[in-house]
Amino acid sequence: MTRRLALVLGLSLGLMPGLTPAAEPPVPLTGAEFEAYTTGKTLTFSQSGEIYGAEEYLPGRKVRWAFTGDICRDGSWYEDAGNICFVYEHDPTAQCWTFWREDGRLTGLFIGNAPGTELSEVAQSPDPLPCAGPDLGV
Repeated sequence: MTRRLALVLGLSLGLMPGLTPAAEPPVPLTGAEFEAYTTGKTLTFSQSGEIYGAEEYLPGRKVRWAFTGDICRDGSWYEDAGNICFVYEHDPTAQCWTFWREDGRLTGLFIGNAPGTELSEVAQSPDPLPCAGPDLGV
């Protein structure tokens, strides 16, 4: 009986040789932590290895977002129930995410999306987001 209990405890704690414990779930960033990490930066995000878009984080919780190859959209963000929610001028519907740091970079999962669809920070810059206007060109 003691041997059986030790085996069960060892398995549940991941202490058995050759077995690794389950990964800890990520700890979501608070609004203050998200603000401290992002303000003054332009972050580029990828999804499944493909560049998805970039966002510039301005003072006062203002943002400027652009999908890859698209025009920039201005908006703002706020914290709600532990999530970071964005509202853009072109669409007043809140878009809420859970963000955490992974390997020193920002990772986010849109609320309602399945794991595996996260956006991952792949680059950061202090420079403004380059925005093409809708009426540029000849």
